[in-house]
Amino acid sequence: MTVSATVSTAPPTASGDAAAQDCFHCGLPVPRGSHYQVKIDGETRAMCCPGCQAVAESIVGAGLTEYYRYRTAPSRSAQDLVPEALRQLDLYDKPEIQKAFVSVDPKNLREASLILEGIVCAACVWLNERHVGRLPGVSEFQVNYTTHRARVKWDESKIHFSDILRAIGAIGYIAHPFDPGRQEAVYKRERSLALRRVAVAGLGMMQVMMLAVALYAGDYSGIDAGLEQFLRWVSFAIALPVILYSSRPFFQSAWRDLKHRQLGMDVPVALGIGGAFLASIWHTVVGHGAIYFDSVIMFSFFLLTGRYLEMIARHRAGQAAEALVKLLPATAARILPEGDEIVAVAELAPGDRVRIKPGETVPADGMVLEGVSSVDEALLTGESLPQSRRAGEELVGGTVNIESPLIMRVDKVGADTVLSAIIRLLDRAQTEKPFIAQVADRVAAWFVAVLLVLAGAIAWYWWQVDPTRAFAITLSVLVVTCPCALSLATPVALTAATGALTRMGVLTTRSHALETLARVTHVVFDKTGTLTEGRLNLTQVVRLGAQTRDRCVAVAAALEQGSEHPLGRALIATAGAGTLLPVSDLRAVAGEGMDGTVQGVNYRIGTLEFAQALSDRGGGDRRDDLPETLAEAVGTVVYLADNRGLLAGFVFEDTLRSGAAEAVAELRKLGIEVQLLSGDAERPVQQVAATLGIAAAEARLKPADKLVRLQALQAQGAVVAMIGDGVNDAPVLAAAQVSLAMGSGTQLAAAASDMVLLSERLAHLAPAVLMARRTLSVIRQNLAWSLVYNVVAVPLAAMGWITPWMAAIGMSASSLLVVVNALRLREPPAPSVAVATQTTQTP
Repeated sequence: MTVSATVSTAPPTASGDAAAQDCFHCGLPVPRGSHYQVKIDGETRAMCCPGCQAVAESIVGAGLTEYYRYRTAPSRSAQDLVPEALRQLDLYDKPEIQKAFVSVDPKNLREASLILEGIVCAACVWLNERHVGRLPGVSEFQVNYTTHRARVKWDESKIHFSDILRAIGAIGYIAHPFDPGRQEAVYKRERSLALRRVAVAGLGMMQVMMLAVALYAGDYSGIDAGLEQFLRWVSFAIALPVILYSSRPFFQSAWRDLKHRQLGMDVPVALGIGGAFLASIWHTVVGHGAIYFDSVIMFSFFLLTGRYLEMIARHRAGQAAEALVKLLPATAARILPEGDEIVAVAELAPGDRVRIKPGETVPADGMVLEGVSSVDEALLTGESLPQSRRAGEELVGGTVNIESPLIMRVDKVGADTVLSAIIRLLDRAQTEKPFIAQVADRVAAWFVAVLLVLAGAIAWYWWQVDPTRAFAITLSVLVVTCPCALSLATPVALTAATGALTRMGVLTTRSHALETLARVTHVVFDKTGTLTEGRLNLTQVVRLGAQTRDRCVAVAAALEQGSEHPLGRALIATAGAGTLLPVSDLRAVAGEGMDGTVQGVNYRIGTLEFAQALSDRGGGDRRDDLPETLAEAVGTVVYLADNRGLLAGFVFEDTLRSGAAEAVAELRKLGIEVQLLSGDAERPVQQVAATLGIAAAEARLKPADKLVRLQALQAQGAVVAMIGDGVNDAPVLAAAQVSLAMGSGTQLAAAASDMVLLSERLAHLAPAVLMARRTLSVIRQNLAWSLVYNVVAVPLAAMGWITPWMAAIGMSASSLLVVVNALRLREPPAPSVAVATQTTQTP
């Protein structure tokens, strides 16, 4: 019996679709799209996850091959399948396993997404974050309560991934690497188990309430003592399975919290249910005293129902992120000399050629080699219109080919793709906690302790005043309070809002972005690539030296090889990307231009001052009498020089983005002041400002100058949103209170920004501001409701005006109301910005 050490490249076995198989290792259904396979005795066996694949490899590699032959049934989980010796193996630390779910950042820190099972309330999130965050080597650990997904960053030299999983398991939770199929299975299992618990509690409640009616009637009109005792014991028998099965999660969570010296939100719930149940048993045994079996079961039913509905709402709130995860297909048609081969997407490598038929999803990032078609990018960018693609143009994984077959060269796979980057940024935004959420969590952490002290004081008071009512009133106080609503107020709203914005084409990458965007007073735009398309056309080449036009273009294009600026792309397109001259000592000077050596000669291209500085340094001629065509050019002008003087001036013209004027007008209607800061020449900047109706516009600004202007606004109390594109904007984007980068911007600009306009449609800016304001309003409503509810409910319960069953309904309804209110954010606001036509204007 042998096993392959890597994912098998063989197609699924005779059963065809992997989704129709069970995992050979653990017996669970294999999620649709799973590509995990192991060859055993020459047969390809389907696995449901990388964990099962790795355990199977370890079992066979350890010489325990008879295990699969003689086992009587597949085990419930991978942990149960392996002997104790194999359980100690750090399977998830293997590089071949980690490559499927681990990314490495520039600081050599590893990052992964996890699924956490066993999370029942916000206190569970707090406990996990505090426990794992204290581990040496873990630099960041944040949990999204809405999706039960965690994001962890760690230093592999100090701690291994398996150690983190063990640490989570040590406090009673189950963690495993995120896999979309497994996430869906976990959600389904959670819903099924929760529904069964609700059903048992509901059935028990109906039965015990019938007996309670008889007991209450007996108290009023009289009842035989033997019959009353019989009904008490029957009520106990009905309540027992509800307590042992339906209410078990409350006790497990409370015990876990107490074991780690924490006061979670299930502690008062468990005290209330357990205390009432034990008191009822004692009164049943001694034959006198009030029983609370009906209240206990009713409380359990209402609380379980509320949590079930809350869970469904949470799953709905996180649907946007889950939709992104599921965009990539399971397989792709790789082109080989002998024909097409259907392989798992995870097996694709850069350089592979892939055939994409109409209706199929692009499996990875790459470039079109053959064919002309259009692709649907709606789920990635929010752009509803199909985008044309032809040979030489880029394709993004997760988009859908619509019209004609395409042949693509794969350039990026796995964690390097645009889709993976979007998912990581969205995960970061949803797991990070803004200031308002941190305050709520700190309040909730103390809330339970204060509640228990208060409940003790109320119990002592009523024991002195009316001992017969003391227990019921204390139970109501424990039950009626709801710190859950306080902790749910912010994360559910943020998850729903960021999901809605993502569907609209506005990706939130930082948690504070929505909170800050709602308070923005000034929006500052860059010009090139932001207000304009950034697709510059070279319209004139004015010779200023002895070099020929073609030579000047060739040298300029060579210098721009290392730049992502639109000017550089236009020059390279003019010269021809396949004929670029070799360049050495290439250096980019932010806001100025490029400096490098071509064929032994030092050249510069950029602003007039930057280019002339080279000739000044070399003792060349300085020209102050520029031709009129350059001095009065409407477009953008850059200059090429060597150490002898200026060689040429290049005139570029750009087009305004569709909808730019309408977007500026809508922002002003929202009471936001709009400004334009650009490094371009005065004439084109002022023309764009006049066309768009921007009163405050400045030109010829270096990055440091833009930063000074931005800081001056902030010093006056302005809350500034900076919208830019390109390396030159990165320092200003980082300095603004909130920043947005265009979706086509460089990686540095996107990393420095708090939000990314994936759709590149400026018409989405005003709706994004409206969504941010709505989000902040909903969070405030939720927090206000939570505080008002508890401030009102606790005194009423303390005075004995709220019975335990009424308290159960109030607590459940409070959490549910917060979640339902947040779900209103799932739909983006109807944009008042008119969708601009596809015609363009030349500034």
